[in-house]
Amino acid sequence: MTRKDYEKYDYLIGMEQRNVTNMLRILGGDPEGKVSRLLDFAERPRDIADPWYTGDFDTTYEDILEGCLGLLENLGYRERVTHL
Repeated sequence: MTRKDYEKYDYLIGMEQRNVTNMLRILGGDPEGKVSRLLDFAERPRDIADPWYTGDFDTTYEDILEGCLGLLENLGYRERVTHL
């Protein structure tokens, strides 16, 4: 990630708060609110635990799926998301 990415993309998404903190450091801030965690788009915002430390790949998969579905709904794809 570089500072130029901020101008290029509308969404810059990390998996946990540590990712977001590092992204903000690289970007020098987030005046347009483009930086978030994936699960900030879910009903229950939280970090996604790293399965290499937890050993729980199934929960990580479910969390990522939940975050992606929430992001799709946020983008206006509600009709398609409900059919998955």
